[in-house]
Amino acid sequence: MQGFLFLFVVLFSFPTSNVLVVHGSFTGTYGINYGRIADNIPSPESVVTLLKAARIRNIRIYDADPAVLTAFRNSGIEIIVGLGNEHLVDMATSADRAVEWIKDNVETHLAKDGGGTLIAGIAVGNEVLGGGGDDSLSEALVPAVRNVYNALVRLGLADRIQVSSPHSEAVFSITYPPSAGAFKETVLPFMRPLLQFFAQVGTPFYINAYPFLAYKSDPEHIDLNYALFLKNDGIHDAKTGLHYDNMFDAMVDASYAALEKVGFGRMEVIVSETGWASKGDADEAGADLKNARTYNRNLRKRLLKKKGTPYRPKRVVRAYVFALFNENLKPGPTSERNFGLFRADGSVSYDVGFTGLVPSNSRGYSLLASLNLLLLCNILLGLVV
Repeated sequence: MQGFLFLFVVLFSFPTSNVLVVHGSFTGTYGINYGRIADNIPSPESVVTLLKAARIRNIRIYDADPAVLTAFRNSGIEIIVGLGNEHLVDMATSADRAVEWIKDNVETHLAKDGGGTLIAGIAVGNEVLGGGGDDSLSEALVPAVRNVYNALVRLGLADRIQVSSPHSEAVFSITYPPSAGAFKETVLPFMRPLLQFFAQVGTPFYINAYPFLAYKSDPEHIDLNYALFLKNDGIHDAKTGLHYDNMFDAMVDASYAALEKVGFGRMEVIVSETGWASKGDADEAGADLKNARTYNRNLRKRLLKKKGTPYRPKRVVRAYVFALFNENLKPGPTSERNFGLFRADGSVSYDVGFTGLVPSNSRGYSLLASLNLLLLCNILLGLVV
């Protein structure tokens, strides 16, 4: 295998939990999105090994694939499953269908004692609002969310599984400066009732925040260092008097400002997706491996500090990085297929500072094979149960 590989020299095992997952739980501050629009990525069982070695405790998937959920059984890794946009109208119009979906796709993977697969949440739809066009999905979102939540209540699962719905930056009419953050008027008829319901049940506001996309759209006016958490002059928000030295924090605070303007200033913001492409087309500014490594490494450092933002300094920021693997079958520009922290064979795309990773010049061995060997040794030694 050409180039630098990284081997996990220590395999960290997670104890199986015998306690119910706390409603809306998120262990630590760092999670990752496990997308699978690819035909060359490792099996779910190998992914569990990889995540354990990297000590990643939170993941999001975009469906409820039984093969994935079975592989993660007793892993100690908390999962948010996805109920795709294609199911929204069905869920919105039938409470019984919502119960059936949860029984078939969620409850069957749980254990009454809190073991089994740790499904911590259900993301109902993805980036439904703000895109324009047909409003049928927007109109179905709140009824679908309500029916899914009520189904969880009927099944006795609402205290351990959170219902959410992540949004793109397209829901905002303005995000600069952060204090000006506001929702689009066309979005508000759907957003207000959604936020009202989430406030009642304790669900945070999930936002997909990509400094990469902002920089790509306007590289002439956005300082790359500001987007990458590197040294820069930053921006000054005249209204709040706050200084921002990175775009990620500014995006989070723009979300808080928008929520505050519609009466939900106490709602937590969680970043459901953020990342940087390691490769792109000629017209995709900033999409290269160096920038991807810099952004993701500095993002991880920032999250591990467990600190808030300038506008919400006591509210620790939590985020899911996009993504675990490059996805070779994703449509769209080249960047869409190159957000992965790991390559298809399980080797690291670039070092972002995971504890336990050391550089190796070894050739001819796949990373996942090495990880599985370590796991087997630990099982034989009685270190893993």
